[in-house]
Amino acid sequence: MRRLAARGAAGDAGEVAAPAADSTDCARGRHPSPRRLIDLCAIWDPGVFLPAVGWKRASGFARRRLNEAETLNSVREAQLELLEAARPRGPGSRERGPVLRMARQQQPPPWVRAAFLLCLLSLSGAIEIPMDLSQPPTITKQSVKDHIVDPRDNILIECEAKGNPAPSFHWTRNSRFFNIAKDPRVSMRRRSGTLVIDFRSGGRPEEYEGEYQCFARNKFGTALSNRIRLQVSKSPLWPKENLDPVVVQEGAPLTLQCNPPPGLPSPVIFWMSSSMEPITQDKRVSQGHNGDLYFSNVMLQDMQTDYSCNARFHFTHTIQQKNAFTLKVLTNNPYNDSSLRNHPDIYSARGVAERTPSFMYPQGTASSQMVLRGMDLVLECIASGVPTPDIAWYKKGGDLPSDKAKFENFNKALRITNVSEEDSGEYFCLASNKMGSIRHTISVRVKAAPYWLDEPKNLILAPGEDGRLVCRANGNPKPTVQWMVNGEPLQSAPPNPNREVAGDTIIFRDTQISSRAVYQCNTSNEHGYLLANAFVSVLDVPPRMLSPRNQLIRVILYNRTRLDCPFFGSPIPTLRWFKNGQGSNLDGGNYHVYENGSLEIKMIRKEDQGIYTCVATNILGKAENQVRLEVKDPTRIYRMPEDQVAKRGTTVQLECRVKHDPSLKLTVSWLKDDEPLYIGNRMKKEDDSLTIFGVAERDQGSYTCVASTELDQDLAKAYLTVLADQATPTNRLAALPKGRPDRPRDLELTDLAERSVRLTWIPGDDNNSPITDYVVQFEEDQFQPGVWHDHSKFPGSVNSAVLQLSPYVNYQFRVIAINEVGSSHPSLPSERYRTSGAPPESNPADVKGEGTRKNNMEITWTPMNATSAFGPNLRYIVKWRRRETRETWNNVTVWGSRYVVGQTPVYVPYEIRVQAENDFGKGPEPDTVIGYSGEDYPRAAPTDVKIRVLNSTAISLQWNRVYPDTVQGQLREYRAYYWRESSLLKNLWVSQKRQQASFPGDRPRGVVSRLFPYSNYRLEMVVVNGRGDGPRSETKDFTTPEGVPSAPRRFRVRQPNLETINLEWDHPEHPNGILIGYTLKYVAFNGTKLGKQIVENFSPNQTKFTMQRADPVSRYRFTLSARTQVGSGEAATEESPAPPNEATPTAAYTNNQADIATQGWFIGLMCAIALLVLILLIVCFIKRSRGGKYPVREKKDVPLGPEDPKEEDGSFDYSDEDNKPLQGSQTSLDGTIKQQESDDSLVDYGEGGEGQFNEDGSFIGQYTVKKDKEETEGNESSEATSPVNAIYSLA
Repeated sequence: MRRLAARGAAGDAGEVAAPAADSTDCARGRHPSPRRLIDLCAIWDPGVFLPAVGWKRASGFARRRLNEAETLNSVREAQLELLEAARPRGPGSRERGPVLRMARQQQPPPWVRAAFLLCLLSLSGAIEIPMDLSQPPTITKQSVKDHIVDPRDNILIECEAKGNPAPSFHWTRNSRFFNIAKDPRVSMRRRSGTLVIDFRSGGRPEEYEGEYQCFARNKFGTALSNRIRLQVSKSPLWPKENLDPVVVQEGAPLTLQCNPPPGLPSPVIFWMSSSMEPITQDKRVSQGHNGDLYFSNVMLQDMQTDYSCNARFHFTHTIQQKNAFTLKVLTNNPYNDSSLRNHPDIYSARGVAERTPSFMYPQGTASSQMVLRGMDLVLECIASGVPTPDIAWYKKGGDLPSDKAKFENFNKALRITNVSEEDSGEYFCLASNKMGSIRHTISVRVKAAPYWLDEPKNLILAPGEDGRLVCRANGNPKPTVQWMVNGEPLQSAPPNPNREVAGDTIIFRDTQISSRAVYQCNTSNEHGYLLANAFVSVLDVPPRMLSPRNQLIRVILYNRTRLDCPFFGSPIPTLRWFKNGQGSNLDGGNYHVYENGSLEIKMIRKEDQGIYTCVATNILGKAENQVRLEVKDPTRIYRMPEDQVAKRGTTVQLECRVKHDPSLKLTVSWLKDDEPLYIGNRMKKEDDSLTIFGVAERDQGSYTCVASTELDQDLAKAYLTVLADQATPTNRLAALPKGRPDRPRDLELTDLAERSVRLTWIPGDDNNSPITDYVVQFEEDQFQPGVWHDHSKFPGSVNSAVLQLSPYVNYQFRVIAINEVGSSHPSLPSERYRTSGAPPESNPADVKGEGTRKNNMEITWTPMNATSAFGPNLRYIVKWRRRETRETWNNVTVWGSRYVVGQTPVYVPYEIRVQAENDFGKGPEPDTVIGYSGEDYPRAAPTDVKIRVLNSTAISLQWNRVYPDTVQGQLREYRAYYWRESSLLKNLWVSQKRQQASFPGDRPRGVVSRLFPYSNYRLEMVVVNGRGDGPRSETKDFTTPEGVPSAPRRFRVRQPNLETINLEWDHPEHPNGILIGYTLKYVAFNGTKLGKQIVENFSPNQTKFTMQRADPVSRYRFTLSARTQVGSGEAATEESPAPPNEATPTAAYTNNQADIATQGWFIGLMCAIALLVLILLIVCFIKRSRGGKYPVREKKDVPLGPEDPKEEDGSFDYSDEDNKPLQGSQTSLDGTIKQQESDDSLVDYGEGGEGQFNEDGSFIGQYTVKKDKEETEGNESSEATSPVNAIYSLA
């Protein structure tokens, strides 16, 4: 038996029920609270759950998530160490402020911990003011700095902002005021600063290129957007040129230059033949990053095609092709023998001289390259030589960064992603073949555009308070910092005695309401700039409650919980808690009040139930709210299912009896192998058990009973083993009834040591089935009291074993015996033994870093269990840093199993380490794991989508892949959305439902099938990453050709009488083309006999046909199909009904016989009877002609005397005179077996009888003997019977 105690999560937490007004919705990640507010979203803890609206909205999904979490790990009484989260003292923080503390608490389920960490990050990030309060403007959305637009579309420059009052907008262009009203093409969206430049009425987009900046202003200040550089995409034409054939000696190097026209952005270069076939590239022939095509050595086979450089321009979706190069290869061996291509030394086979390597690109022995931090560094070396040289890469003084270095273009290029300063240095490439080697050194310098160290955050102060704004950035060269206020340089702003500028910091002292403004920090160097807005808002606000009033919180007994009272005020209010209206403030003992106002109840007891009131007070007033706390009994499985071993075909019952709080609704469900169990007709689920009838092999597995309420749940697991059928016992012992073994007894612990102990037990009776195994289980009373875990397994021949133990565990053991029938009941527990503590010897496993949003990364791991904690207060030190920056590690201590890093760039790699720690020390140094921040939707769509129709139901797609940097995540697939626009048949309604076809991976082609023929389709393509779909490509139209139709609908066969059959049908549901007619094929059949097939062709409008039956007995099989020009489609098949039986009395026998005349058994029986009759007739005729003895007597005129010859059996010997052969006689036959009018002899009717045969050819007749009238009258004894009469009597 295995038991999982997962009583945490919902159960150990709680449930909030409250009015649905203005509630925090943690499930959606919304957080209305500023830094003075610590609500239920910010601190999750057992007993403190989502506010009412958040919980009700998420109740179904959230509770299911809780259940899933609880099946994976137990969260009962897991501890959280106190966290101190003092009000941030960096950018946007006060000089003074309360300290936020979090108590050690039980591990929440994964999704709750994620929400909790996200909310904490939101508190430590930008400060939010409730929108009903006055505040300066904040830019919420803007276009990218380098904004390239398609010249065929209208121009859109985004700028959106929020504030109270709502801000107004204006723009500058090239640092001068941009008067929108004077240009009829330019407009600004309503309630937004977004510019729209419309070219539908004419105009040139190039006229609007320049640098734009947006200003959002209200009476409290002005916020600025970035300087947006607007450029129009360009795709110039390739200059016309005539290219002479390139003459080259076989084995010599060759470079075909592309020299594409400059475009914005730069075009993608690729090489194809003039017939649009791609050029096969390999180690010998490849394209460089500059677009040129390099041949390390030319072979004769290279002359078989021409070479054309193609440039693909992104925005215009066009491909321009350069005139093709034609090669003429001079060779000493003019025969291009294909068999030599696989020759181990093709060069010597073709007479090509071998040469040492030399570099084609770059030239010389050394070069230099500059790259910006965060970009990709691409180093390239292309060498010539015979044989083709191999390229290897090295870094002087160190190794290549294996975590971010990869080789491309057959090792000719080295790419280092997300370059950092430590990647600078000297790299060299080594080109070698069997003739020698050379190398080229590349000196790499890493510069950096500005990047944030401390980005300024919004600052909210009360009158008279102090604060500071900090703007720290780094770069290479070192960036300069310029401060502005409301868009103007700080030097030209009016002097403010309360403000002091100290380099990258502005200090505010004794601020007043007049100090409200928006400050801008601009840090720049020669490689770029960063611009950040941060406002200073001075508020005088009395306390206000931000959570719903009179919340109901239900918690489980003995759990720890926390009551939150979200509030806002300026100056910061103080918060006090009272219970049931009592005058004393709650703090101390079982209660603890944190400085953020949250009330923690360390262990819920029945007496803690009641009404709690929180009161927030500052110099401007006070506000209060109430929370009603209800304490519920926990859900417990007190009789758990046990492991069982059952034979196939037997019945098994698994018990699961539960005790729960009667005010909560209990639900009992079952899992099999951790998946929901389908209750089929062989299973019966009751409230306290699960019964399986007729156990089969597929029923083997683990069964988990899940007892759950709205607040908690309990789990218990057992394993069912199914035995196959066994042979009958062959000895007396095996025939005895077998049973499960008795439980072991008298457990004793000896040889006590720090990390081991010896356990000894006395085995129980095996009940006629030898014990095969012993399972030792343990229970500890700190993390999961009452839950037993498997420790080890031992052979059935031992009763003493040394158990290896973990530090800081209070062990208790029990033993279970197992034989082929099943498991025994567990033994009584042993005495307890506690081991001493030690630092952890391992770290958590399955460390991962994945983004749940585009600007975060969620670090998760599998928490360590009680036997690996090794000490009290197990916690985890989480470290992370950007992989490419090699910056100092960020770290935080976590008591759960996940942590969320916020404000991350989109899909960048991070180095992650998670180290275990307890009160005795830290675990070993953890391994570094690479994780990625969240993905954003792809920014680009596939281009140059080409469609080729394969047949009437399938098309082939080909497209140009998107740039990797536009995917913004892991590319999952390319996806085609297509829909049927219309049919080429008039007045035919079609469904325009969108369908999709997926093409996983980074691939440039695919096939879409299962299309409708003879239809017009439209198609769009998107790129899909882990976040979702990217923008859609240009819509493509295509038409499928005509196909064969579907089967005619409602094909009906009716038989009104025995002479005719009527056929009716409807047109096909899918004609798939223009119908040209119908083809009907039919054939008569009678049993297994088939007639000749007849074919009829009808016009497309005909839907009826009447057929005259040629055979009233046989049935007909009809096959009907529709035709188009392509051919016949799917056929519909029907059969005529069976003919009704005729009702005439004279034909009753014939009809009955006809019904079975085609049956094989009847035909065989009739043949056997006919053969038997024929044999008997032959035998009788032979006997009659020779004289025979018959067991009858005839009366004679003369009485029988003693001298008369007489056989012992009473028969007489007839003479030849009395018995002459019957010559020329015929048997009278009739199919109805009609009796003749008189019993005449065969001699009298020998000439006049007519033979009759039944339909099946069987011979049916009746023979009677004509007797002498005198003999008949004079003899009253038994008459003589003729041989034929004897035969007839037998028949």
